Amino acid sequence: MTEVADMPHDGGTRTPDRLRRLASRLLSGVTAQSDRLITEGLAQVDARKWHYAVLASLQEHGPGSQATLSRRTGIYRSDMVGVLNELAERELVERAPDPDDRRRNVITITTQGRRHLRRLDKVLDDLHDELLAPLTPAERDQFVRLLTRVLDHHTRQAPHPPTS
Repeated sequence: MTEVADMPHDGGTRTPDRLRRLASRLLSGVTAQSDRLITEGLAQVDARKWHYAVLASLQEHGPGSQATLSRRTGIYRSDMVGVLNELAERELVERAPDPDDRRRNVITITTQGRRHLRRLDKVLDDLHDELLAPLTPAERDQFVRLLTRVLDHHTRQAPHPPTS
């Protein structure tokens, strides 16, 4: 099936060039494709993006509380409990009382969780190869560096406005 954006001008259905030049519109389109591809690809191995985020955080930064994991991954605290329940049921993480504060738990990745994370790394590598197929390896690296720079710029804490 032909995409609307690729249809000839004569039908009046081609996306206007000025829309095709908008970075925000292009990013939204790539985001939609990426989300669909990653969500469907991870579902094939009975995983979700949030599973990967939590396991990657635990592997890279070590054990943490639910609140710490929420800050590290961007998962809302209210959603984190469900994600951790799923991971704990699969024995990919362990919960243990925090020795410094018995009211909270410390979450740790298990050996099985590390193995699962390596499998998800491979799945995601393959999915990203599919997503970025039109780009050469050098272009992929450059694309990721540029996206990182733009995102880092917009996620830094903005300075406080001057007081009058």
